[in-house]
Amino acid sequence: MTSVILTVTIDCVDAESLSEFWCRVLGYAKIRRFTDAKGVEYIEVGGDREPVLLFQPVPDAKSGKNRLHLDMAPAEGSLADEVRRLVGLGARLLVDDPECPWTVLADPEGNEFCVLPRA
Repeated sequence: MTSVILTVTIDCVDAESLSEFWCRVLGYAKIRRFTDAKGVEYIEVGGDREPVLLFQPVPDAKSGKNRLHLDMAPAEGSLADEVRRLVGLGARLLVDDPECPWTVLADPEGNEFCVLPRA
């Protein structure tokens, strides 16, 4: 027996605005909202056959380095073009080391993610 991953869950202070950011980054749409027994509203976003992201509101802002992060590549164009696009959407450049093939960015709530060249 094995398990399957249902969603990649991202803790955030503002699920609405962070889910909007990631929808613009990935070309996703909001696919479901639900409220738990304590009245907390969650937002799921996804695309065709792509991993679903779940935005889970938490009371505290991010602190420290992510223990898990997303790696992505531009669907078209260069890595530099994609980094410029993402920064224009609200991402923040963290590391752009010419000796590394990837660039490290942070989303508007500080969650790190990497952009790599297309394989």
